[in-house]
Amino acid sequence: MEGLLQALRAYQEFNPSGWVAIYRLLPMWAGIVCCVVGVTLLLVGGGPRVFRVLAGPIGALLGLVWTGAVAVKLGLPDLDPRAPSIAAGVLLVLGFLFPPAITFVGLGVPLGLVAGQIAGPQDFLLGFAPGFIIGGLVGALLHRVVSALVASAAGGWVLVIGALAALHQFGSLVEAVASRPWGVIVAAGMFAIAGSVYQLAMRPSPEEADKQRAEKERVKLRQAEQRALEKRWGVK
Repeated sequence: MEGLLQALRAYQEFNPSGWVAIYRLLPMWAGIVCCVVGVTLLLVGGGPRVFRVLAGPIGALLGLVWTGAVAVKLGLPDLDPRAPSIAAGVLLVLGFLFPPAITFVGLGVPLGLVAGQIAGPQDFLLGFAPGFIIGGLVGALLHRVVSALVASAAGGWVLVIGALAALHQFGSLVEAVASRPWGVIVAAGMFAIAGSVYQLAMRPSPEEADKQRAEKERVKLRQAEQRALEKRWGVK
């Protein structure tokens, strides 16, 4: 567990090789599971029910990865070591209860960090705060779009990392692929784009899905009424 947490710290900074290297900590069976999970996220991960399940772990991961990075940028290097775990626990529960909160944080924090970086170290908070709020509001208002993009991005990455872990028996091939992290990132991005297009263009929105379910219920009700009428009048 400690090794996995150490590997996740690579995601706190721009470290493509470290991002890819996490596959080495996964056994083959875990890689296969990751592939299945990745494909599922690419196909249906942005849906209300699936994303509710996904939002909790994503929130926990955001808490673990970004709490320390944001604290350092805000000039709080002596943050309690338990703070990332506490933030992860809060976001885990919040993600299960109210998924739009995770799209708020998930889009708000990176845009806030970018805005703070543009503002400079001395005025980081002045840049971070509006960037975080504006990005978060966009994420919450465009929840369906953002959830599909987030689920597809997570699915693409989980799929390629899972594939590397599952194929570790082909050591030289996997090492050759992993030694080119940008190639792995591009492959994950291609899967993510395909998954996003499929979920947003091919799958119905929650409102459309509700209408389709309601129409199916009406059809079933009419058919039941028709059968009852036929039975009453002895129609065969």
